[in-house]
Amino acid sequence: MLIVIIVAAILVVDQITKALAVKLLTQLPAYTYPLWQDVFHLTYTENRGAAFGMLQGGRWFFIVATVVVCGGVIWFLYKDRKRMHLLMKISLALILGGALGNFIDRVWLGYVRDMFSAVIFNFAIFNVADMALSIGCGLLFLDLLFLKGKDYFDQPKPQSPDAGQEPDANQAPASEGGQQGE
Repeated sequence: MLIVIIVAAILVVDQITKALAVKLLTQLPAYTYPLWQDVFHLTYTENRGAAFGMLQGGRWFFIVATVVVCGGVIWFLYKDRKRMHLLMKISLALILGGALGNFIDRVWLGYVRDMFSAVIFNFAIFNVADMALSIGCGLLFLDLLFLKGKDYFDQPKPQSPDAGQEPDANQAPASEGGQQGE
């Protein structure tokens, strides 16, 4: 349930901030409003590429890639939900929410709406979905390298008692005394 809440919250905040950016920032000269002069601005732009404006014009590639990645994340979250620790779940939920936020824009509009500009670093203009994706990837990376995640793939997967496995044909059934026959 936590995963659904995180993804939904990202989607709602992302889409609201994008709608507000279109409504308010497109009325301003150069579509920009300096919140903190020479440090941080709100600047509306339409990104037809990938993260930080790379690979312009690859709309369908990014739509297909997003479907594949989101499908993989959802499958992984479902498949390993019982043994997955909290930080990994949160990381994957942030990645999923961010990917879906930009996916909505790409499908409906053909581009992604961006509005946050850290001008002090001359950094690319980004949005809430980009932040969620970046934070989720960063947390997952740190978790897999240094925290509980580094041992995650070394752990044996728990077997359910009714896994449907047939007994080994070479193994004799157990006797009442708990010993196996020869």
